[in-house]
Amino acid sequence: MALYSEKVMDHFRNPRNLGVLEDANAIGEVGNAKCGDIMKMYLKIEDDIVKDVKFETFGCGSAIASSSMATEMIKGKPLSEVEKLTNKAVTEALDGLPTHKIHCSVLAEQAIKSALEDYRKKI
Repeated sequence: MALYSEKVMDHFRNPRNLGVLEDANAIGEVGNAKCGDIMKMYLKIEDDIVKDVKFETFGCGSAIASSSMATEMIKGKPLSEVEKLTNKAVTEALDGLPTHKIHCSVLAEQAIKSALEDYRKKI
């Protein structure tokens, strides 16, 4: 069995929503000191809906794939749904991650929650 699923490899090789969102009104940044991964999420929220999302991730392939998948999962969704996104859902959407890489999906969840916190401070 391969270490990484085809979905993980696809999101790593062809990340969706990569880059900086210049007109973001919510930004979240988290890191994991143990592995060195850093994730930054940019959200454009209008009428309680994530209209656009981009990310920058410094880290391994699993971190990039988790960021990419998480952005796909929240784009166009109402905040009530976005708030419920879990690392488990990201991992499942990627058809699994190796146990020692689950922390990458946790970072994606935390980055989104950090961006939502940032948004709420501004409104």
